[in-house]
Amino acid sequence: MRIVVKLAGALLEEESVVRSLAEQIAELAARHEVLVLHGGGRIFTATLARMGAESRFIAGLRVTDRETRDAAVMVFAGLLGKRLSAAISAAGRPAVGICAADALCFRAEPMTLESAGEDLGYVGYITGVNVGFLEALWREGIVPVAASLGAGTDGELFNINADHMAAACAEFVGAERLVYMTDVAGVLENGAPLGGVHVDDIEEMVRTHRVTGGMVLKLEACRRALEGGVASITVVGGGTPGALLAAAEHGRGGTRILDGAAQTPEQAEARFATGGGA
Repeated sequence: MRIVVKLAGALLEEESVVRSLAEQIAELAARHEVLVLHGGGRIFTATLARMGAESRFIAGLRVTDRETRDAAVMVFAGLLGKRLSAAISAAGRPAVGICAADALCFRAEPMTLESAGEDLGYVGYITGVNVGFLEALWREGIVPVAASLGAGTDGELFNINADHMAAACAEFVGAERLVYMTDVAGVLENGAPLGGVHVDDIEEMVRTHRVTGGMVLKLEACRRALEGGVASITVVGGGTPGALLAAAEHGRGGTRILDGAAQTPEQAEARFATGGGA
């Protein structure tokens, strides 16, 4: 089975959490083909601040000039990608940190927001994946750990929102399951995680501010993944021991994103257990 796991950058800030997640990824990869993607927004923002660069956002997306883009490559493809791949390898499963520059494995085009009235710079969206490259790694038992970057047709690199990239990659590689590991327990309402969120309710939840901040982009990405044929999507807190394995293999914990075929989390879990979609 093919599984895409996206790790929130906040989870990579604590060594014990990184070690726990790496051990779970190593165990998961012994039985499945796993693609790992990671964020790192807070670490990136702190790095830019040390460089004397200001962070600006439009509609949740970071405005990225050339200097900011170069720093993104340094932080995501360098520091964070290598930290995570080293931890997974140390846990017993060889892993390699990759980015779009490697075999042009993640292709992208520049993103424009007409409503913003301002250029986002080197911000892009994924338009294709070199699946054969990833399959070559999986055949050798290697876990690909991907930075949130994409490459244009001329090799120019673009900063990609990691939640959107995870959804696009899950669609392009034909993943059966997509797991978003976050620094909260799932999609929260009044401080408690919802057992399930129906895809048809996402627009209303955003409009009425039942979800805000980074969760808005995450749920929009989940909707894209469901529309792209990904059968099972879970948003779950990564700080709980064993949470990744429980979500990826058993559909337990966090918030299930439900399509029209499953109206409740209980129905979704029953279908999950028998190999059906969410």
